[in-house]
Amino acid sequence: MATKPPAGDPVQDAPQVAPPQHAAAGLPAIVHTLKIAERQMGLTRTARTLLKVNQKDGFDCPGCAWPEGDKRHTAEFCENGAKAVAEEATLRRVTPDFFAEHPVSELAARSGYWLGQQGRITQPMYLAEGSDHYEAVSWQRAFEIIADELRALDSPDEALFYTSGRTSNEAAFLFQLFAREFGTNNLPDCSNMCHESSGSALNETIGIGKGSVSLEDLHQADLIIVAGQNPGTNHPRMLSALEQAKSAGAKIISVNPLPEAGTERFKNPQKPLGMLKGTALTDLFLQIRIGGDQALFRLLNRLVIETDGATDEQFIREHTHGYEDFAATAKKADWDETLTATGLTRPEIERALAMILASERTIVCWAMGLTQHKHAVATIREVVNLLLLRGAIGRPGAGVCPVRGHSNVQGDRTMGIFERPAPAFLDALDREFGITSPRHHGYDVVRSIEALRDGQAKVLFAMGGNFVGATPDTEVTEAAIRRARLTVHVSTKLNRSHAVTGERALILPTLGRTDKDVQASGKQFVTVEDSMGMVHASRGNLAPASPHLLSEPAIVARLARAVLGDASHTPWEEFEKDYAAIRDRISRVVPGFEDFNARAARAGGFRLPHAPRDERRFPTTTGKANFTAAPVEYPKVPAGRLLLQTLRSHDQYNTTIYGLDDRYRGITGGRRVVMVHPEDAAELGLADGSYTDLVGEWSDGVERRAPGFRVVHYPTARGCAAAYYPETNVLVPLDSTADTSNTPASKSVVVRFEPA
Repeated sequence: MATKPPAGDPVQDAPQVAPPQHAAAGLPAIVHTLKIAERQMGLTRTARTLLKVNQKDGFDCPGCAWPEGDKRHTAEFCENGAKAVAEEATLRRVTPDFFAEHPVSELAARSGYWLGQQGRITQPMYLAEGSDHYEAVSWQRAFEIIADELRALDSPDEALFYTSGRTSNEAAFLFQLFAREFGTNNLPDCSNMCHESSGSALNETIGIGKGSVSLEDLHQADLIIVAGQNPGTNHPRMLSALEQAKSAGAKIISVNPLPEAGTERFKNPQKPLGMLKGTALTDLFLQIRIGGDQALFRLLNRLVIETDGATDEQFIREHTHGYEDFAATAKKADWDETLTATGLTRPEIERALAMILASERTIVCWAMGLTQHKHAVATIREVVNLLLLRGAIGRPGAGVCPVRGHSNVQGDRTMGIFERPAPAFLDALDREFGITSPRHHGYDVVRSIEALRDGQAKVLFAMGGNFVGATPDTEVTEAAIRRARLTVHVSTKLNRSHAVTGERALILPTLGRTDKDVQASGKQFVTVEDSMGMVHASRGNLAPASPHLLSEPAIVARLARAVLGDASHTPWEEFEKDYAAIRDRISRVVPGFEDFNARAARAGGFRLPHAPRDERRFPTTTGKANFTAAPVEYPKVPAGRLLLQTLRSHDQYNTTIYGLDDRYRGITGGRRVVMVHPEDAAELGLADGSYTDLVGEWSDGVERRAPGFRVVHYPTARGCAAAYYPETNVLVPLDSTADTSNTPASKSVVVRFEPA
């Protein structure tokens, strides 16, 4: 039976700590999934909803972007996917009465967990200047407020149009079209904060900023390297693919500062025997120091080059550029420096080398542990170097695999959500719609915050997400947001971005993935692109949470009509009535989407072209795959300090907090914990169970403090620490970013510890 939301914030001042677990999923995952789902949806709704998740005639999970195979399980979801669905399909409601009872000042003092637990927002809400309460507003009035503010700007570039990875292809295409017809490329998105580094590195080296592998490739691989990623919590369905690869004889190397239950052993809940015993996944665990990955891969590349017959000379000769310069640099890789940077031993690295040399088909998977460092782009380039040396791109069972987070973050970028669009894309967009898109680059997320802070941007319109909760340097970001004249959030549920606002604010409630979408032409579907370039339909099956909700495409279409008026010749009203009309236009603008409607209607969808994978053709500036040779970097930490990485708990997806437990790491009942190696803790005088303030240190001399964290002695790499975001985002300086990609360096934060 569904339950009411918590009336007050749960006490989190005494988290309980037990030993970390050594296996993921299994019966506990099933029990926890059903418990969360029943609490939010009730039993009947739980069954009706979860059995449609990731099915060919169902809806795409609003959680991660991991792909599905052609053959689907009856229960094609993981524990965290079920939590995401339960929170969206909840029976709890946030009505205008809720906002009358709870002033914004109170909401700002609540935790993200409490806000998210209140339920689905049912009506458009408006916060007038000087008011402390949101009030219900009509859709027409909401669009008038936005239109008046946007038209009053001195320049279109004073507006920011942010996109979350949940947004469908259809809505994303309309959103970027509206922004560019309005006159700006200010289209920051959540990718700026996660895999922007991957896109930057891959575009330069192989010519396309996406992974080159499919699920079938993973199943065929001889060796899978999982670096800077925790699939057991962040992409649990990936564990099934790793299990299948293992059963076919694959070896797995895990490279991570923390041991993670999911890469140790997987107890597959789809198999009775798997539930009992499980499958050991990792053959070699390299417990690397935070930020040491580039040094590791550089040394491995030197060793590959120095091993007779280890390089694919024909592939290098026919398909690559820059090998000689790279090889000369790689040969200078130093053992002692690498051991210092990585914290690894020589035998560990030699064993990794032997596994690489024994593999004909190698895949490297990675996530935020590689992308959120100053030298992130150089690190990923070094990963590509290894695969190029082995001829492991454009071969079955081999390639690059950046594992994306949110369910359509890759599709949004494909649809043109990018502050630095390719000229060819803008040319095609202009031809199709008879507009003139701006050619100058817009703002990414970090530069958007700077523009708000400096008064250069005055309106923030966010299509989904939790901008305030997801971004770095919390105090700076919140002060910047409060300088805006208007902030607008298209949302399904409450989050901190609704409590930290501009002078005026709007909440526009929208349909979720689970909701039926019926427009004037009938029932609609939307499409998404998964982490491996498969595009498929998503169809909700539940009655909307309120009759006052609009779909994201409808919101964009009505916004465009209100702002652009008769001056626009784009058929916005037609797009709202029938999403097939949007897909027709996409098919003429975006390469790979030809005959989009017919292909999207097919069960399972279709795969987008990928020249390096499909043809061993590399559309780079040189026409070949590029070796690169950046100087090796790694964080250097002063004595008495540790290097902190921010990460998720198991009861969390991005900034959405489902609960207060991190089951696999043995932590329950609270989130303000910092994990420190026992020997580091002893040197710093940090007793297990004591409380400390985390104080960030950065070159600007500004004190950034996260107070009141319980110390947990934990087997992380020496010299390193870990704590959950968004609570620790306050420690990440706004200008501490990755070279080239400008992604916040949330995995490389120097901290000292002071008594709480």
